[in-house]
Amino acid sequence: MVDIAIISGSKSDQAIVDKVTARLKEKGTSFEHKVLSAHRNPRELEEYISETDARVFIGIAGLSAALPGVIASKTARPVIGVPVSAKLGGLDALLSIVQMPPGVPVACVGIDNGENAALLALRILESGR
Repeated sequence: MVDIAIISGSKSDQAIVDKVTARLKEKGTSFEHKVLSAHRNPRELEEYISETDARVFIGIAGLSAALPGVIASKTARPVIGVPVSAKLGGLDALLSIVQMPPGVPVACVGIDNGENAALLALRILESGR
């Protein structure tokens, strides 16, 4: 069983993934990372979400940043979105993540702020114990 599933939309998001995993390793929290795009790998993404036993998801995405919302539409578990500064300084990704429709909750941290995503995930895990 893993505590946290980190899903990035592209290999180019690795620098942000590294921020998340560094903090989780410090705390000894179990995690796994997958590169699955909401647009390029929708079937694989849905299969992974349904099969993993992770308690919290972190979705890391730039540009249209649909990934965190798609994750949240497929699970009732908590989802944290990390917007990546790929274009427009990351504002496009930030707005995509924070503008979820009713019934699709996604927590959002600052642009490129993988460390805060890890810290929020850790707090969510702690509150469930």
